[in-house]
Amino acid sequence: MSTEPPPGSGRQPPEDDPFRKQPPPGQGSGSPYDPPPYGSQPPPFGSEPPPYGGGSYPTDPLAGMPPLADSGRRTLARIIDMILVGILVWLLTWAFGVHEYDLNSDHVSYAKSLGQSLTAAVLYMGYDTVMLSKSGQTLGKKWLGLRVANLDNGATPSVQTNLIRAAVLWIPFAFCCACIWTVICGGWSYFDKPYKQGLHDKAAKTVVVSTR
Repeated sequence: MSTEPPPGSGRQPPEDDPFRKQPPPGQGSGSPYDPPPYGSQPPPFGSEPPPYGGGSYPTDPLAGMPPLADSGRRTLARIIDMILVGILVWLLTWAFGVHEYDLNSDHVSYAKSLGQSLTAAVLYMGYDTVMLSKSGQTLGKKWLGLRVANLDNGATPSVQTNLIRAAVLWIPFAFCCACIWTVICGGWSYFDKPYKQGLHDKAAKTVVVSTR
């Protein structure tokens, strides 16, 4: 029986990913989202928790990874990416005559507005998914020394993971909530503890770390 993942399941991070955390020999690769093993009992009061991956209580999943990124730098990187992709959206919609509103007397062409929103959603999601799947960095993140990583192992997220992350961030932005959703989704990292995750990070189980 083949053990290969089914088609469409997303690119899995290679085992030689330089960002993947390597547990010490003899230890497993637990995840903060995995439930405790069935039938396990908590340790007696005052005793030390078991080693990472070796029992019911895994240690901090950020151990061995770079420090979490500052939320202010994350915001600046996002603004840079929005400007870069926004220029491309404007050029494409201008070239094809798809503008936000086309006023003709009292008539507003909502079809063109929807066309621009769809173009923006596809380009923003594609940009994030492709760039982050290659190195964990968009241009904005690369310039500011940031990287997106899997919370459980520090590896570069797969295509599927990045697509989920991008969809949560950009679909509401493009079709209903615009900048309000971006502020809520990304601004969540300013208050989230202990991993400084935005809502899109929580959906994809990722974190943003510093590379400097």
